[in-house]
Amino acid sequence: MRTLESMKGQVSAVVIGTSAGGIDALSALLPALSRGCAPVFIVLHLPRERPSRLVDLFQHKCSARVCEAQDKDPIERGTIYFAPPDYHLLIDAGPHLALSTDELVHFSRPSIDVLFESAAEIYGEGLLGIVLTGASEDGAAGLAAVHRAGGWTVAQDPATADVSIMAEAAIKRTPVDFVLSLDQIASVLRTTAIGELQ
Repeated sequence: MRTLESMKGQVSAVVIGTSAGGIDALSALLPALSRGCAPVFIVLHLPRERPSRLVDLFQHKCSARVCEAQDKDPIERGTIYFAPPDYHLLIDAGPHLALSTDELVHFSRPSIDVLFESAAEIYGEGLLGIVLTGASEDGAAGLAAVHRAGGWTVAQDPATADVSIMAEAAIKRTPVDFVLSLDQIASVLRTTAIGELQ
């Protein structure tokens, strides 16, 4: 049986997916990350037709560097990457970032599933996948892919989520290692997201 203690030192990358209520949830989590943390990739569903202000919103709250993902960029430790509006964010061999304008998934681009599935292929057992508050089922298939690859899976406790649908769908779809409150997830990020970049 997996324990939070056994996760320490095993995480080489983190993927986070969220939608409705996500800004407040991420505000509780991202400040827990250190300057030397494993890379963190985030899909937060946003209106596709407007520029994102997430970097401006979070950069002053975080010790880690915060940026919007750019196609072909190499992945660096100590960096939080947000998917840009209207692009799927993927992880390619290298590892490098990749952006795609492929079809919407669960009515969304960027899609949580697309990010999680591509990251699972690259990072395997070293990946930590986290599904937070949201109003769609995007992320359930992606977290299942993380599980199949041997990675670590976390869902926000639906009882603590602003909107519980996304976390509930993830929990229903796959055996989730841990169902945690935001405070508990922040503690996980503070103590485990320090593995070596593959």
